[in-house]
Amino acid sequence: MVEITSKFPWWIGVVLAIVTYLVLHQLAAMEIAAPADLKGFTDTIGKHVLKTFAMFGQYILPVAFLAGSLVSVIARRKRDALHTTAATRDGALEAMSWQEFELLVGEFFRRRGFTVEETGGGGADGGVDLVIAQGNDRYVVQCKQWKARQVGVSTVRELYGVMAAQGAVGGFVVTSGAFTEDARRFAEGCEIELVACNQLLAMVREQHSRLAPAKAANPAAATAPSCPQCNSPMVLRTARKGAQAGNSFWGCPKYPACRGTRAV
Repeated sequence: MVEITSKFPWWIGVVLAIVTYLVLHQLAAMEIAAPADLKGFTDTIGKHVLKTFAMFGQYILPVAFLAGSLVSVIARRKRDALHTTAATRDGALEAMSWQEFELLVGEFFRRRGFTVEETGGGGADGGVDLVIAQGNDRYVVQCKQWKARQVGVSTVRELYGVMAAQGAVGGFVVTSGAFTEDARRFAEGCEIELVACNQLLAMVREQHSRLAPAKAANPAAATAPSCPQCNSPMVLRTARKGAQAGNSFWGCPKYPACRGTRAV
């Protein structure tokens, strides 16, 4: 329960702790009448079991929810610190562990407007590490914290298979190193974006220098604009083809039914 609660914003755990305590406290304080017959005896046993659970649960469950909230706060601060370190300190990526690198990549996508699910992946050298979404579009992300070697085509090919299996519309391979030419050629026609070390650092630094100060100075500036065609709140997307490939733009969440766009 602590782990599940830690995946949500900290205030959700606090609300759950308060509500759980109030409900279980009422159950723990309920009076149970003596049974009048055999059927009543069976019902009384059930009530005693519920009351016993409530007596202990009124303290145990709120503590678990509050612990999850604390973990959420700590994780939030750690991701912010990793993002700041990567944006301001030379050689920061090389000094990170693979777990820290995954946290940094997740924070990078959060600041691009994605919701991020950290799946844990396959450890330091394999598996899908993040599942991210914008509107109804889901993407899979694989992180490669490789300092000494290039990411080859086999990694990109494996991610393409995962995309098909999970019904994702696209994927990202993010590395602290570089990619081979074979990997880049394969990714071009597969809706997979390859993000190498220099590109990741450049975008993280741009986020740190522009997005965070702008949001702090003017929270309204971070609000999504309305679609020029259907007036729906727009979502951030990334151009994958053409002259603007790799750049962000505002797109309609109803795509392909509505194709309204705005420049960021």
